[in-house]
Amino acid sequence: MGSTAGGALTAAPGSAHAWDALRQQRPERGTSDHRGGSMNVAPSHPGDRPMMHALVVDEVGADFTLRRIARPAPAEGEVVVRIVASGVNPLDIKIRAGTAAHARVTFPAVLGIDLAGVVTEIGAGVTGFDIGDEVYGMAGGIGDRQGSLAEYSAVDADLLAPKPARLSMAEAAALPLAVITAWEGLVDRANVHDRQLVLVHGGAGGVGHVAIQIALARGATVFATGTGASLDVIRRLGAEPIDYRATSVADYVAAATGGRGFDVIFDTVGGRTLDDSFAAVRHYTGHVVSVLGWGSHSLAPLSFRGATYSGVFTLIPILTGTGRAHHGEILGEAARLVDTGKLTPILDPGTYDMSTVALAHQAVESGTARGKVVVDIGTAH
Repeated sequence: MGSTAGGALTAAPGSAHAWDALRQQRPERGTSDHRGGSMNVAPSHPGDRPMMHALVVDEVGADFTLRRIARPAPAEGEVVVRIVASGVNPLDIKIRAGTAAHARVTFPAVLGIDLAGVVTEIGAGVTGFDIGDEVYGMAGGIGDRQGSLAEYSAVDADLLAPKPARLSMAEAAALPLAVITAWEGLVDRANVHDRQLVLVHGGAGGVGHVAIQIALARGATVFATGTGASLDVIRRLGAEPIDYRATSVADYVAAATGGRGFDVIFDTVGGRTLDDSFAAVRHYTGHVVSVLGWGSHSLAPLSFRGATYSGVFTLIPILTGTGRAHHGEILGEAARLVDTGKLTPILDPGTYDMSTVALAHQAVESGTARGKVVVDIGTAH
């Protein structure tokens, strides 16, 4: 395969021992308990397994290489999923660039967190899934777990749920990381409920547009920040748009809340926006939640309001094995919202497959995507 803008995709000749050769470069990758985060993309004797195609990144900054490697076998508690669609997240771009140490990825690696597909094998101890079930969830793509840019993946069954009936495979693959992140922040941390005033920073983004819909479904009145074309997206979702470039914090707090402040602020932007959130939250009962609460921030404005702050780090269950079942429960709740018409992902109109995955990453990295970018995982040639 030829090169593509934003990083070449090269096709490497495969053998039954292709992934074994890669793993020999990293002898620490064993077959430890899958809940602890083993890559587990090939059995000890790959010749015993059918072959599949996977997109491998050999080192930080490297292009994607299409390889034939052994199809993974399910460990206890896992199912093998034939992946139909793989969602692209900004985190994937950061991992490939070497700027996401918190994701704990060691190379070579198969990236891709989100997936939608069909169950083809079931490991010991798994209940609730049958061969042929359509599912969605999170494969890995962080730590040492194989991601979803491959034709098959062995996935912890706790990180899956039945695919929402209303969604295509591509639409379903757009949801998992975004909906779990938004749910953890708005429901698990802040317990958003009816009659509350909720502000979502970055309301047209991958997580933000899902957060708006969850808050609305729980009966809140929702405002969201954006600028330019994103204001129309926010309005179409049912929230009141706030142009953060044209309106000061004090002005939009006064206009939206009568100066009292928002009951819940969900920040998907970080940096100065998080500081603005501390100044915009309601006294005593207000709650600020951020998915990017990194760096140094003064807590004085928040403390003087007697308000609460929570951070969300959605990767913990995949990295540690703790709390995975709850992520599966969230996916089940999200599917119910989807199937009742209360939650719909926004997809970028671009089409991408395993030969153009570099373009998919480029669309996310450049900010030109107009919705969630999804890669079609068909038969590679």
